[in-house]
Amino acid sequence: MKILMVSEDVPGVQLGGLARHVVTLANALLETGHEVDLMGRSDRAHAGSAAEIGFDGRFIPGFELRRIGWKEAQLGFFNPAKRPWFAARIARALARRAQHYDVVHYHGHLPMIGHYVDPALNFIQTRHDQGSECMTHLRFKDGAVCTDTSNRACAGCAHPAPGLLRTMLSGQAVARYRGEAASAFARHKTIFVSDFLRRQFLRTLPGADLSRARVIHNFIDVRKLAAAAHPSGTGGAEVRSARQGQVLVAGRIDTGKGFAEFLAAARGCLPPETRVLVVGDGPLRARLEARHASEQVRFLGWQPNSAVAALTAASHVCVVPSLWEEPCGTTILEALALGRPCLALARGGTPELTAYASVPGQLILADSMQGLVRLLAGALARPAPAPAEPGAASAAMDVFQVLPTIVDFYAH
Repeated sequence: MKILMVSEDVPGVQLGGLARHVVTLANALLETGHEVDLMGRSDRAHAGSAAEIGFDGRFIPGFELRRIGWKEAQLGFFNPAKRPWFAARIARALARRAQHYDVVHYHGHLPMIGHYVDPALNFIQTRHDQGSECMTHLRFKDGAVCTDTSNRACAGCAHPAPGLLRTMLSGQAVARYRGEAASAFARHKTIFVSDFLRRQFLRTLPGADLSRARVIHNFIDVRKLAAAAHPSGTGGAEVRSARQGQVLVAGRIDTGKGFAEFLAAARGCLPPETRVLVVGDGPLRARLEARHASEQVRFLGWQPNSAVAALTAASHVCVVPSLWEEPCGTTILEALALGRPCLALARGGTPELTAYASVPGQLILADSMQGLVRLLAGALARPAPAPAEPGAASAAMDVFQVLPTIVDFYAH
């Protein structure tokens, strides 16, 4: 099968979860005999783009998105034309090449792209976040999960005091955005990475037609993850046991990810021998490092995937403290695949991931940040468990196990 992958998140030096998902899927398809090209942004492209992102096939510079501001922040409202304009631009770029492929698979942040794609084209998109109905893609506002489904209520995310005119304009933008997303889902096939995401969209647009949609959880390349976590033959010692008291917190250090709240709640509440490693970068890193860096809390900055895998395997416990509703956390899947206990809040799609635990209780869910810290203290008081042998649960999250389901979806 000839497949064109499309994403505005590639190329780039530091790949987020969505981009890593695309590359993992594309490489697995290549390895199993399919022909795969990956189209991304031309304004970031260079001769080494494929190698930079770890893609084993051909990278195609497809569209330019440099002018992405449209002064929404300065004007204080969501522009009704902005996102449809970019969606149509990407749709035109993929349409120019679509006749050379059996399927076009889009992964990105513009759910209405299918609204601008010919209904006769075998087009499929994967929805990775709550951007199907939320302009910020997070449904997180004023430090809490947003549950308001009104179009006009979204004006508060564009301006702290929007007033009548800004509220009207933002409301029009959100109504168009959601309407075109629903149109795209009705016209073309869609994958939601958790049932939580599917239900969230129907909660916002109860009449939406999702009959062509499927739920397929995120996946990882278990073989590559294990090789990165336990390197051998390179002169380095293999990591086969966890370090007592080491806690790993990895991800983008940003609003909604819970780093600030976790570090504040954990201060003075963990055993003295605990070492918390904070891996990642983001807008809140400098402030949190200035406030919390100590002998017990170390900020390691951004690390390559191989280093994060090794740190995960070597940690007593992994913590994913997200306050926003994670759709399907790849960080959680990686911890489970490497046999490490993982603590997270029981929000979003996270409870669905208990199905991938290697042993009962490996994924520990808390109802609050204070509860999470109490559970963490309890886990650290016990000896670090030995890594569990990969079993059926780990196999179920492996990309090569999921691949036949995706290819079947491509074909029907």
